[in-house]
Amino acid sequence: MRLTTTTNVSVDGVMQGLGGPDEDRSGGFDRGGWAIPLLDTETGDYLNQIYGGAAAFLFGRRTYEIFAGYWGAMTDPSTNPIAAALNSRPKYVASTSLTDPKWAGTTVLTGDVAAAVRDLKTHQDGELLVPGSGALVRWLLANDLVDQIDLLTYPVIVGQGTRLFPDSGPDTALDLVSSRSTSRGITIQTYRPAGRPEYATSTADPNQVT
Repeated sequence: MRLTTTTNVSVDGVMQGLGGPDEDRSGGFDRGGWAIPLLDTETGDYLNQIYGGAAAFLFGRRTYEIFAGYWGAMTDPSTNPIAAALNSRPKYVASTSLTDPKWAGTTVLTGDVAAAVRDLKTHQDGELLVPGSGALVRWLLANDLVDQIDLLTYPVIVGQGTRLFPDSGPDTALDLVSSRSTSRGITIQTYRPAGRPEYATSTADPNQVT
């Protein structure tokens, strides 16, 4: 299984509350719903394709609860490609506190989560998609479990809220696989982790012409 993270962020890296004003107000966040006015047909088609092509989904608890409350509560999921995929395919949640998930098809990963994810990747086929779930994405990267990063960047500076990458954390080099922009300025980029970054070992001479 290939583990792919798919994350919608603002230009300043915010990933909190993109879907609506009350989606996630934690930490006093009051600028929810910033992504919806910018969503265009190309991005919608891309997300439908990504979710529709996933064999299974992996969530952190907060994102799981948001998705379960919206996508899992739809009366007729077959009317929406994302809802159809989410409601018909296996869902895994990395959580130490979720004990009784109500969304059908959910398995809670506890104990050695890294081993559980490696087992999924080794013994199952297809794409294991991680929607949102910032804390989980950072943990997966730190444990070398991510095969691909899909990043959708919306042309807006939100100015507050939870960011995908915090002020400090592990460093990762990335290879850019593909990049394009939509009619409303959303950039869709695909990266693959490439080990540790390289750093300069001396200060460059500004007077030296190369």
